[in-house]
Amino acid sequence: MRIERIGDGGDPADVLRALASLAVDRGAPAPAALIGDWFGSRAVLAPTVHTTPVDPAGTFDLSDRETVGDTGPRGDDGPLIGGGWIGYLAYPDTPASGAAAALPAAAGGWTDSVLRQDPDGCWWYESLTDDPCPAAWSDAVTAPAAPAQPWRIEWTAPDREAHRNGVLQCLQAIRQGEVYQACVCTQFRGRADGDPLHFFADAVAATRPARAAFVQGEWGAVASLSPELFLSRHGDSLRSSPIKGTLPIADDPDRLRASVKDVAENVMIVDLVRNDLGRVAVPGSVTVTDLLGVYPAPGVWHLVSTVAATAAPGTTTAALLEASFPPASVTGCPKHRARQLLSRWEPDHRGVYCGAVGFASPLAGTELNVAIRTVEFDPDGNTVLGVGGGITIDSDPDAEWQECLDKASSIMSLG
Repeated sequence: MRIERIGDGGDPADVLRALASLAVDRGAPAPAALIGDWFGSRAVLAPTVHTTPVDPAGTFDLSDRETVGDTGPRGDDGPLIGGGWIGYLAYPDTPASGAAAALPAAAGGWTDSVLRQDPDGCWWYESLTDDPCPAAWSDAVTAPAAPAQPWRIEWTAPDREAHRNGVLQCLQAIRQGEVYQACVCTQFRGRADGDPLHFFADAVAATRPARAAFVQGEWGAVASLSPELFLSRHGDSLRSSPIKGTLPIADDPDRLRASVKDVAENVMIVDLVRNDLGRVAVPGSVTVTDLLGVYPAPGVWHLVSTVAATAAPGTTTAALLEASFPPASVTGCPKHRARQLLSRWEPDHRGVYCGAVGFASPLAGTELNVAIRTVEFDPDGNTVLGVGGGITIDSDPDAEWQECLDKASSIMSLG
């Protein structure tokens, strides 16, 4: 293990651009990134990482690598990360239409070293090896000189009638008692020019999402501007912060907490998360530490709650994901039946959208976002942006469509 203090440096988006330029010059794989609130830090960047499609069953699984202590070692400023596996796990269900996903079911890669910006803005080099920080990486942090590169995405709006039909079918299923709530989704599709990394860097700088993540390879790229924590595991401590309830950022946030529909939607999902974590938790350890908090996100206000638990001894990452994936907030109640019905109501494969993107470190643990506000880029320049919302008995199809547009607005307005 090696740690070096680099000191003050550029904004994470600027450093990411500089690392990308360096990778191109050297013919190396592109960098990957976590920016926002990850592992108690402002940013965790892998300067270069070779990512490939992988078996979904093995994502974020470090069972063949040694882990350290209950919570991992700590520096003066927080937990040490060192390195680990960064990538994504796509939403698993195939629609009844048979539509295929644009990207592989899972992809990612291992990095021995990271550049981390701590909460005070100081940059650090951390490595699971004894290798010193390359001077070029340190220079990318302290004097990031790579300019922003142009990019453009021409978007095509979703099929409003297809989404409305899905919402109406969901309302009918609620009236018949098959589900209490379900998240009905649709998709914007587009054509992109330019490097997805520069789209991500510009988008992060403009919108400052809490759980942004970027991964790229020959298979394509995922630029996630998510505000939502799906799952964190540090030692035996588990945490999930589902988002349910949305208003445009220009509206009065007090309206969100006063909304019977949004509050009901959030509470139902909190119960579902409690049930999911309870499957692998020490009995009696599942608690709700924050209920119905109102927080800003790019373009919107959200209702956010947090559920915490203690993992039972011997709980593996595979067991944890089997119990909780896909995320509760993007499925419905009861979860199994909601997933079955959503596969009938949605004509498109969700792909990475509603899956998870994140990082697993043998030192610091695992943190995953919910892959919402997430743009997928295939190798041919095609793009997909999924949007959706939770449907309850009080839902209005026109209001649900508007919520989809509100959620997409922070991305649609870029460029």
